[in-house]
Amino acid sequence: MEKKLLNLLTGLCIVSLPFLFKGSKMRENLVIFFAKGVLATLVDAYVVGTKRLEYPVRPFSKTFKTNIIYDMLFFPILSVIWVKISYNDKIGIILLKSLIFSVPMSIGQWYFEKTSRLFKWKKWTPFHTFTSVNFTLFTIRGFVGLLKNLDKMKDNQNITESSR
Repeated sequence: MEKKLLNLLTGLCIVSLPFLFKGSKMRENLVIFFAKGVLATLVDAYVVGTKRLEYPVRPFSKTFKTNIIYDMLFFPILSVIWVKISYNDKIGIILLKSLIFSVPMSIGQWYFEKTSRLFKWKKWTPFHTFTSVNFTLFTIRGFVGLLKNLDKMKDNQNITESSR
């Protein structure tokens, strides 16, 4: 059952990729995707390394102790979607929209921990999932905000230089 669920998740992620990486913000979306992949992998490696959580069933189990489908596909795709839906929002709305991702993720992980071998919690709870998902979402959202400000500064500098 677990392998089928992981294959289904992988398939859904791969099918969604072309839809997420088109249009004028493709470069930004790729930066979000890869930055979230790195951040999720680092956080997950720490959590697994400190024996708070383990993944009994995972791809490439002889090479990785974490589940690379979550860290390098699923979470990065969710981050791209979250940034897309919160791109022009103020902080209050961004906080509310983060709940769209962190609450179902926490409930889903709790459910699968109880009913499958995808997760095994040792020193972990749904609150930890909620916190880590929000931490990584807001870290990536802050990174995107920084990139937006740098682009504005660059555009303003170009305007100033061209008006001379």
